[in-house]
Amino acid sequence: MARSATRRRPASAPASAEGGTNPKAPCPCGSGRRYKHCHGSGYAPPVTRPFEGLPGEPDWVALRELVPAATAPLRTTDGRDVTLASVLPGGAPALVRTSGEILLGVQLPASSDDVSRDIGTALAAALEAPKGAPVDPGPIGAAGSAGPRLQELLDLDAPLEVTVHEDFGFWLEGTDAGAAARAGLERANEAVLPTERLEGLGAAYWVRPGHERAHLRWVRPEAEEPLLDALARLSAAEQLLLGEGTRYAGAFRAHGLVVPVWDLPADTPAQEWSGPAAEFGTRLEEALASTGPLTADERRARAGLLSRQVTLR
Repeated sequence: MARSATRRRPASAPASAEGGTNPKAPCPCGSGRRYKHCHGSGYAPPVTRPFEGLPGEPDWVALRELVPAATAPLRTTDGRDVTLASVLPGGAPALVRTSGEILLGVQLPASSDDVSRDIGTALAAALEAPKGAPVDPGPIGAAGSAGPRLQELLDLDAPLEVTVHEDFGFWLEGTDAGAAARAGLERANEAVLPTERLEGLGAAYWVRPGHERAHLRWVRPEAEEPLLDALARLSAAEQLLLGEGTRYAGAFRAHGLVVPVWDLPADTPAQEWSGPAAEFGTRLEEALASTGPLTADERRARAGLLSRQVTLR
């Protein structure tokens, strides 16, 4: 039966409750969904790129998921200095030293649907905490975090400058640590894998998990689909390797970005891979500039790449 030619005039958007959010308005969490389909629904889907908009987004992902011991200076919108740390003792979300220095952890034991809000909640609590006092951000995890997002608290014009450390010695710098704290530091240091950041290549990190192999993990800033197309073009052209003795191992998906991983010979020093990685970066940029349809060989290569991707949660 044919539809009637008469069309009803769409109803106007319902007014929001006083002090509330219009159900048809974008959700304040930044997910891009309407409020009624996001936090207003009682179910909050994960924010797929929680660090989007922050300077050095790929390095935020690396410090959150891949790098054992690293720090970076941050500055808040009101000019306060904060030290970002990959992880803090006991997985603490933040610490305030007796000197007033704030350390903010990016690797948290639990997280909600929005990692940026989790860490922002911890930072907001640390900014209010007295010197040397414990930081209590409230519940962080499945129940969600009540504070602001990092994008609301941090100076977005300040670049993220990461320093990778050999161990967690920065935990106790400037403190009068007791025997228990030093013993805890020694235990934590035993789990640190040798890691170096390849300068000038963005978030490219060399790590050696054992004596037989090392890896290059390179968090890429590009959107997943065009990046996969470009990697497929290089794979089909046999240009995906970094040199003799290397192997493309696969990729991680983490917080909305893709992290290609290569197996490398363990006995080659980390910084010797800067040149081969830079050459690969040039090839990748050229492949990203190609916008034509993939060939049959490239489509097969893309399917193979997809089969070797693992999502980190």
